[in-house]
Amino acid sequence: MTDDTLIFTDLSAATMAEGDVAYGLIEDAAIAVQDGAISWVGPQAHLPATYHALPRTSLNGRLVTPGLVDCHTHIVHGGNRATEFEMRLKGASYEEVARAGGGIVSTVSATRSASQADMVASALPRLDALLAEGVSVVEIKSGYGLDIETELRMLRAARALATERNVRVVTSFLGAHAVPAEYAGQAEAYIDTVCIPALRAAHAEGLVDAVDGFCEGIAFTPSQIARVFDVAQTLDLPVKLHTEQLSNLGGAKLAASYGALSADHIEYLDDAGVAAMAKAGTVAVVLPGAFYTLRETQVPPLDALRTHQVPIALATDCNPGSSPLTSLLLSMNMACTLFRMTPEEALAGVTRNAARALGLRDCGTIAPDTRADLAVWDVNHPAELSYRIGFNPLFSRIVKGVPCPR
Repeated sequence: MTDDTLIFTDLSAATMAEGDVAYGLIEDAAIAVQDGAISWVGPQAHLPATYHALPRTSLNGRLVTPGLVDCHTHIVHGGNRATEFEMRLKGASYEEVARAGGGIVSTVSATRSASQADMVASALPRLDALLAEGVSVVEIKSGYGLDIETELRMLRAARALATERNVRVVTSFLGAHAVPAEYAGQAEAYIDTVCIPALRAAHAEGLVDAVDGFCEGIAFTPSQIARVFDVAQTLDLPVKLHTEQLSNLGGAKLAASYGALSADHIEYLDDAGVAAMAKAGTVAVVLPGAFYTLRETQVPPLDALRTHQVPIALATDCNPGSSPLTSLLLSMNMACTLFRMTPEEALAGVTRNAARALGLRDCGTIAPDTRADLAVWDVNHPAELSYRIGFNPLFSRIVKGVPCPR
């Protein structure tokens, strides 16, 4: 044992281990942490003798889960789109707003005019809201610059956030998010002269962990996305895709053909897409915040995903337009209420499966040799995390074994 070995006792552990039922719940549990990683977890009565002489920290019967993982966010951006919220309330659809010059493109001007320091400062309150609910890993996308320099600046800001807070940041390059105004009607030219060069430059600077895109009628076709993914493959970068949100262009099937980490939104996903995802091991990421904000009615095909044993993850999709949501706990409640996910599926969706959607194998469960990223809750049962609305029962957030301020 080393001097920094920590023993947490008197807790109820929802381990979220693969294949476990009922959350993998261990009552009267203990967790040993050494060098920032979990070295042992199990019933407290079975704590190995080698740990008996070490100091213990009692958690007084509280529930402990893996630290939460928000696997799909756009928290780095400039400005907001409150006026579009009003437009939609007056009857305009998401597509109508986008085609009128709003939507993603309307955020571009504010983001292009923001410095890296501006981006970090505006993102920190959104990040802090997520951390206050037990989040230890956040994925952050580019995609509101749509020119080379601003895309790079967004990714630099995302990396900088990890130095401002005790959080693990995973970045996704989303240059294929929308066609900017200066390339209206010239999507192919935009891919050639902006998106792919920006991807190469971002990769050269070490700013990219994965490559994303938006495959939709208001964005890019499958063939255009494929060109970006081909470049990602040459750079040895994994891919993921916003797809089947408003229609079915076969994006999920395309993503799966590239071995994508995830296909996200997927309200209009068909059986062929589900089967392709199952074969490729691609995670389905559902985003009830956007579904709610856009007042959609087509729910993701949860039963088909379950039948084909496609892992289902869950995220906030925090963004200025279609999901201005900074609560992963509320996302869990929405997924249960709107999509009829179970509380256990929701918790797996923001821990084990969310980590998998980011290609991370060292977090999302409470198991030996995983990072000691934990969330400690003042609740009696894991279902309470999905049950309550607008209530945060977090007691403590632990990152690599170190308790963090809320």
